[in-house]
Amino acid sequence: MPTLPLYQVDAFTSLLFHGNPACVVPLTKWLPVETMRRIAAENAVAETAFFIDNGPEKPIELRWFTPDLEMDLCGHATVATAHVLVQHLGHSAAKPLVFHTKSGNLSVNATPSGYILDLPSRPAEPAELPREIKLAFGPSPREVYKARDYMLIFDTEKQIRNLQPDRTILDRLDLGVGGIICTARGEEVDFVSRFFSPQSTIFEDPVTGSAHCTLTPYWADQLGKKILTARQISARGGALHCTLSHDRVLLKGHAITYLEGRITV
Repeated sequence: MPTLPLYQVDAFTSLLFHGNPACVVPLTKWLPVETMRRIAAENAVAETAFFIDNGPEKPIELRWFTPDLEMDLCGHATVATAHVLVQHLGHSAAKPLVFHTKSGNLSVNATPSGYILDLPSRPAEPAELPREIKLAFGPSPREVYKARDYMLIFDTEKQIRNLQPDRTILDRLDLGVGGIICTARGEEVDFVSRFFSPQSTIFEDPVTGSAHCTLTPYWADQLGKKILTARQISARGGALHCTLSHDRVLLKGHAITYLEGRITV
């Protein structure tokens, strides 16, 4: 039976068993969508990235799947893909890797101090808090915004750490590809966050690069600076350096390989 290579990478961390695990599957042609979704479900991590490398000077085609659906944007699996290309498949780190995706062309620079991911900024607008979110979270946020995801602003890092949302209530809320960002000013970094995905196989995402497309412009405005440090304080945890550059967000973080293998399809 045919097999495909598979890599599993912990992104936005330099330590194994931390950060956000992503699987990366190189392809020569696209598989049926349902096959890619089933592979992602079998991998049982937040995201699986599939890519096709079309050769020098051409963007690398990249798609992302959760165990449930195809995503429009995923930061940590893009960093994981860049890591696989540079560390395992012989791509040069001398120039940026360019990926063609549903969110346009994205680039990643591999540097000695980490991978720098260039993503679109997604500023949020003030929004009403859905009843299900209010009931599920207990403590009320002081502000509510929405871009792709709802973003709830709390007063302290301690509140974010102590959140225990009621999933049975949140699963009544269909947000499509979106989720719920909870954030506050950090005690040792500029801001902290957690990210929850109702109706998803993986309810809390360990480190969510795409959420920082909304977090970064918000906190840049609140703190009056363009370069920020961030931590996602899930159980695994992850660290990011965020830069707001006009309508782009630059995220810098590390990655480390956990697994190399082959899958049978």
